[in-house]
Amino acid sequence: MGLPFTNLFRKQRPLVGLDIGSSAVKAVELRPAGRGYKVAAFASAAVPPDAIVDGAIIDGTAVAEAIKRLFEDHGFKAKDVAASLSGNAVIVKKISLPVMTGQELDESIHWEAEQYIPFDIQDVNLDYQVLDAGTDGKGSMDVLLVAAKKEKIADYTSVIAQAGKNAVLVDVDAFALQNAFEANYGVETGAVSVLLNAGASAINVNIVAGDQSVFTRDISLGGNAYTEAVQRELNLPFEAAEQAKKGIPVDAVSFEDVRPVLRATTENALLEIQKTFDFFKNTTGLDRIDRVMLCGGASRVDGFAEALHERFGAPIEQLDPFRSIAFDSKRLGVEAPEDIAPTAAVAVGLALRRVGDR
Repeated sequence: MGLPFTNLFRKQRPLVGLDIGSSAVKAVELRPAGRGYKVAAFASAAVPPDAIVDGAIIDGTAVAEAIKRLFEDHGFKAKDVAASLSGNAVIVKKISLPVMTGQELDESIHWEAEQYIPFDIQDVNLDYQVLDAGTDGKGSMDVLLVAAKKEKIADYTSVIAQAGKNAVLVDVDAFALQNAFEANYGVETGAVSVLLNAGASAINVNIVAGDQSVFTRDISLGGNAYTEAVQRELNLPFEAAEQAKKGIPVDAVSFEDVRPVLRATTENALLEIQKTFDFFKNTTGLDRIDRVMLCGGASRVDGFAEALHERFGAPIEQLDPFRSIAFDSKRLGVEAPEDIAPTAAVAVGLALRRVGDR
């Protein structure tokens, strides 16, 4: 379908940011407002369980229907869509290369990438961004290399096409998150921030120093793992377990019954996050984390934020994608904006792609 994945870091015209998650699809369209932006349209629609598993689209028709529902009657004007990927179909790697011109890099990037990408280079779309041009005389330059499987890109763009929309750009969840963060919180030179998006099937981690992504990882554990643990331990059907996880009383099960199950799953998540932080510190030489910015539906699981703070000591803050972007909940027909904000960051970051922020 000729998707320009290689436009990841380049200027785009206005787009609808479409976050295709394994439990819901979210869409955001932004408009300029004064010096910033306002949300012109917003919608969210549930995706049937198992329609998307670990980032792989299993039931394309169901996902296309959810996207179609999303765009109906919600005032979206732009026809073009920016979507994003995460998980094992995407490789993000910082590599060091000899200093070269932009043209030389363009010509050699495929050959260089072959050494770092564990897929056949013919099966991926590549993009890159120069992080450090090596002008300090050290003879090497740092380049952020991004590779995504063409097959996975095609899966996502085809369901978008099925829904009657035009996918013009595919980004990476972790970078979309960074866009939303920078647009709302600005860039603090020298500060090391962990952007942690806990979704239904995965936790995206993007560690940012100033305005540069220095480490990314996707952890294959999310909100569904909590639901499945509650289902298994308390012998509940999936839907009832989903309610119980959120503190809604179900049958004879009290939240006091549910809490230890949630804690045990959080402990598993913390072990993976600890491994991620340790690996980051060992490979980058940075030995501190100034703050953790949390978002995603699973970040609201009882005790998750507190456990993170206890384990890592860093200040924990909820990442608000509407902190500096006007969100008129009444006009947009959103009854509980505080429930929307934690899950909207990736969609907001994708919608911002139109401003050529990289």
